[in-house]
Amino acid sequence: MKRSSVSHLPCSIAQTLDIVGEWWTLLVLRNISFGQRRFDAIQADLGIARNVLSDRLATLVDHGILERNKYQDNPERFEYRATAKGKDLVGVLYALMAWGDKWAAPDGKPVLLTHLDCAHETDPTVVCSHCGEELRWGHTAATAGPGIRIRSTG
Repeated sequence: MKRSSVSHLPCSIAQTLDIVGEWWTLLVLRNISFGQRRFDAIQADLGIARNVLSDRLATLVDHGILERNKYQDNPERFEYRATAKGKDLVGVLYALMAWGDKWAAPDGKPVLLTHLDCAHETDPTVVCSHCGEELRWGHTAATAGPGIRIRSTG
């Protein structure tokens, strides 16, 4: 069942969820980020219905998050690669992974991340772009930005 759109809400989280908020979408992006780029491999790994995977991939291509490249002519076959816009979602995937590792993985982390630049295992965190400190609940304030749309009340 298709969810209702939340794109009318004046919020970047709502706008993002309208594109990637269906849970299969984030799993497809996870697989592609780990190097699995072909439809059949993604489908087999996730056990997702072919029509659902096709729809999720089309949505991601339509929004410029993935690009579709032909790798075979007969029959036509494609692979999917993240665009710059798609690669920017890796922080979202890692934030979900970090939360899941802490709160939903009773037997320990299912996947370990290694930061290739320093060759050390790492735990993803969200940090302030100015001072580098971790952003925590209750330590930020939200104010209206230049892109806010105010809904009229009548």
